[in-house]
Amino acid sequence: MTTQSPQETVLPEPQAWRALAALCLGFFMILLDQTIVAVATPQFQTQLDASLNQVVWVTSIYLLCIVVPLLFTGRLGDRFGQRTVYQIGVGVFTLAAIACALAPTIEVLIAARAVQGLGAAILTPQTMSVINRVFARHRRGRALGAWGAVGSVASLVGPVLGGFIVGTFGWRGIFFLHVPVGLLALVLAGRWVPTLPTYARRIDVPSVAVSFVAMAAIVFAIQQGPELGWPAWVWGLLAAGLILVVVFVRLQTSAGDRGSEPLVPLSIFRNRNYSLGAFSIATMGFTVSSMMLPIMIWLQAARGLSAEQAGLMMVPMAVVAMVLSPLVGPLADRYHPRLLSMLGFGLMAGSLLTAWAIMRSEVPTGWFLAAAALMGLGSSFVWAPNSTTTMRDVEIAHMGAASGVYNTTRQTGSVLGAAAVGAGMQIGVARAGLATGMADALLLPALVLVLGFVAVSFFRADLPAATHPAGGGPPR
Repeated sequence: MTTQSPQETVLPEPQAWRALAALCLGFFMILLDQTIVAVATPQFQTQLDASLNQVVWVTSIYLLCIVVPLLFTGRLGDRFGQRTVYQIGVGVFTLAAIACALAPTIEVLIAARAVQGLGAAILTPQTMSVINRVFARHRRGRALGAWGAVGSVASLVGPVLGGFIVGTFGWRGIFFLHVPVGLLALVLAGRWVPTLPTYARRIDVPSVAVSFVAMAAIVFAIQQGPELGWPAWVWGLLAAGLILVVVFVRLQTSAGDRGSEPLVPLSIFRNRNYSLGAFSIATMGFTVSSMMLPIMIWLQAARGLSAEQAGLMMVPMAVVAMVLSPLVGPLADRYHPRLLSMLGFGLMAGSLLTAWAIMRSEVPTGWFLAAAALMGLGSSFVWAPNSTTTMRDVEIAHMGAASGVYNTTRQTGSVLGAAAVGAGMQIGVARAGLATGMADALLLPALVLVLGFVAVSFFRADLPAATHPAGGGPPR
C-alpha cells in the first residue's frame, strides 16, 4: 500500500483538466446510454416482437448490472489503480455495445445490455475518484461542476440525439454510436490520466460476496414484484436481501480482523454533507431513469409524433442544460450548497408537474416545450452542486469507496425508478388509457424529488476554501 500524501497527487491545472476530459468522455457515454435507449422503445416492440415488460427489462437489466457490483468496483480503483480499472470498464462497455447492435432477438439484446451494465459499473466510480485526487480542494467545485455538467447534458441530450439516430439509422444505430466514443475514451485515458498511488491493502472477500447477493436480491425483487403481483417468494427474496445488508454492515466493522480493508469504510458517513448528498442523488437517479419512457411513449403513441419529432421536443431541455451547467459548477465554490441544490430539486419537481398537467390536457403538443426547458433548468442546478458538496471533503484514501457508494445510491434510485414507473405505466394505461396513464406515471418521480429537496435543505456550508489544504478539510 502506498503512503503518498494527498497533496502529491494534485496535478498542475492544465494536466488535471486533460485527465478530467478523458474521464468525462466515458462518463458521458454511459449516461447517454440510459436515456437514448428510451427513444427506441417502440422499435424494440415492433422489430423484435417484444412485450412492454421485455422492453422495460432492456433498461432494467442494464441498471441492475450497474448497481449490484458498484461497491466492489469502486474499491477496485483504490486497490489496483483508477486508470487501469477505468480502461477495463470502457473496453467491456464498448464490446457489449457492439453485441447490442447486432442482437437478433430481444432476449440477446437483454443479455448484451447486462454486460454493458457491468462495464458501466467498472468505470463509473473511477471518474469521481480521480477528479478528487488530481484537483486541489479549492478547485474541486469547478472540476466536479464540469463532471456534473456532463451528467446533466448527457442525460438530456439522449432523447434528442436518439430521435435523430433511430429515425435515420434505426435502433441499432444508438448502440453503434458508443463504439467510436469508447475507443476515443480508451486512447485519451492512456495519454492523459495519470497512474495514481493506491491505498487499499486487500479487498474483503466476504463483504464482496454478501454485497453482491444482497443487492441482487433487493433489486430483482423490486423490479419483478409489480410484474408478478408480489407473490410470497418475492417478499421473501426482498427480506433476505435486507437481512444481508445488516450482515454486510457488520462485516465492515470486522474486516480488519481478517487482514483486509472494509469494502465501505463506515467513517465516510460521519461527513453530514456526504450522507445527505448520497441520498439526494438517489432521487435524481430515480427521476432520470424513469421520466423519459412515459414521455416518449406519450409523444409517439398518444400524440403521433415520429421518433425524430419526439426527440426534437426535448431540444429546449438539452439547450438550457448545455448553457447553464458549465456556469453553475463554479458557483458551488462561492455560494451555500443548500441554496443551489434546493433550487435544482425544486425546479425538477416543478417541471414534472408541468409536464403532467400538459400531458393530461388537450392543449397543443407544442406546450410541452415549456416543460422540457424547465427540466433543463432544474437539472443544471442538481448535478454539479450535489456532486461537489458530497465529495469535496472525503478522505483521499477512501475516494474509491465513497465514489462507489455515491454511484450505488444513484443507480439504486435508477433501478427503483425504472421498476416503479414501469409498473405505474401499466397500471395507469389499464385504468385510464394511454395518454392519461403516461401522464400519471410522472407523479411518482415528482414526489420522490421532494424527498431530495428536503435532504439538501440540511446541507452545511463549506468553510472558505483558502482555510483548507489541497488534500482535504475537516468533516462537516
